Amino acid sequence: MSIVHLPADTSVESINELLNRDGCVVIDGLMPKETVAAIRKEMDPWLEAAPAGRDEFDGRQTRRVGTLVGRSPSSHDIILNSTVLGVADQALAHATNYQLHATQVIAVGPGSEPQPIHRDQWAFDMFPFPQGFDSTFSTMWALTDFTEANGATRVVPGSHRGEDFKQFGLEDSLPAEMSAGSVLLYTGSLYHGAGPNSTDRDRIGLIVHYSLAWLRQEENQYLCCPAEVLEALPEKMLRLMGYARGAYSLGFVDGGIDSISAVRPDLVAASGEAVSLEEIKSTLA
Repeated sequence: MSIVHLPADTSVESINELLNRDGCVVIDGLMPKETVAAIRKEMDPWLEAAPAGRDEFDGRQTRRVGTLVGRSPSSHDIILNSTVLGVADQALAHATNYQLHATQVIAVGPGSEPQPIHRDQWAFDMFPFPQGFDSTFSTMWALTDFTEANGATRVVPGSHRGEDFKQFGLEDSLPAEMSAGSVLLYTGSLYHGAGPNSTDRDRIGLIVHYSLAWLRQEENQYLCCPAEVLEALPEKMLRLMGYARGAYSLGFVDGGIDSISAVRPDLVAASGEAVSLEEIKSTLA
């Protein structure tokens, strides 16, 4: 089975059809080149100052930097990309709501060894979710060209339908090669991992992961975004970050008040009452 590439104007329905079948798909050229350059300019100083990973999983020649909402204004359009959120709406439709799970820029450096093949949803304390159940939906955006030689993300197409805690080697996976500005979409149950980098340059990607809103976020969105940034963010971003109900009785403050009141009281419903579930879900529509 190969990795399917689709053009940027492909419909959400067609993307989801392939995502359901294969567990992964590449959308070519979805991020404008100007946005790629802008994000690199904003994040490169942070990346250059970041330490290398401490273990085999993080990558001993790999550097990671998060907090994109607070550090990279140019990334906001990517996080809120209408095509990606349209896919997420369907991929995570088995829950009342979903949220921003993690954002990182990752530089896989020269000499990097292959990352262990894994499922993203193992982050939830290795909980054995039912077969076929996805707790996350993930995106890997290419900020440089991704090639097999420089450590393109390796995926095992179709593995999202298999059993949990399987072991795969590099030879069982395929490199998701793509040009800068393209994005790899994959489910939380797809087996994948960063490939080895045998070149003399970094392979740089940007991950934006989304998760079911009743689960704890991998990146604590409430603590990593400065107040002055929160004051300027659109409501849609704030809701996605977690200032919304995760289900009927999850995420309110002070006995039932809309949680967005904690950071942006100007956005609370005029009546001062809790926002309905329909209104909460509409903010991500």
